[in-house]
Amino acid sequence: MGSKLLLLPSLARLAAPTTRLFSAANSRMATENYVFGPYKIDPKEVFYSTPLSYALVNLRPVIPGHVLVCPRREVKRFADLTADEISDLWLVAQKVGNRLESHHQATSLTLTIQDGPQAGQTVPHVHIHILPRKGGDFQNNDEIYDAIDEKEKELKEKLDLDKERKDRSIEEMTKEADEYRSLLL
Repeated sequence: MGSKLLLLPSLARLAAPTTRLFSAANSRMATENYVFGPYKIDPKEVFYSTPLSYALVNLRPVIPGHVLVCPRREVKRFADLTADEISDLWLVAQKVGNRLESHHQATSLTLTIQDGPQAGQTVPHVHIHILPRKGGDFQNNDEIYDAIDEKEKELKEKLDLDKERKDRSIEEMTKEADEYRSLLL
């Protein structure tokens, strides 16, 4: 018996949007509104999207290629996602992670969710951190979690809801998003 990938109907339905033509998806992303918790996201920061999820470059990356994948619907906790949202979120994370690992010549990926404030979540919107990893990028592998936590705390302290997002410029983030967009054709 050959090994075949068997997708459940709901997963098959979710996988189909990821095969859309690049130009149609690119133009759709440029005109859509994205939010990340209380923050409005410039569409230029988004490099991949499906009807249920989107991937964006990180305002404060810990390492090169550190990106976020979020559900489109603003949901604070992982348990509050629907089954379709969970499936789509992880399918997008898998696709994005595979492409970024190759692009950054990494050998591994760290995928992490901080689910709730006591877990280090500072933006009240479910999101997966994807970090392409290389040998020696941290002296101790688990230091990456401290670095993520520190960056999120710095972001929360630096931004309040009435201020513009600062740190990396939109030009830097757009350039990176354009680069990553081309990986997901």
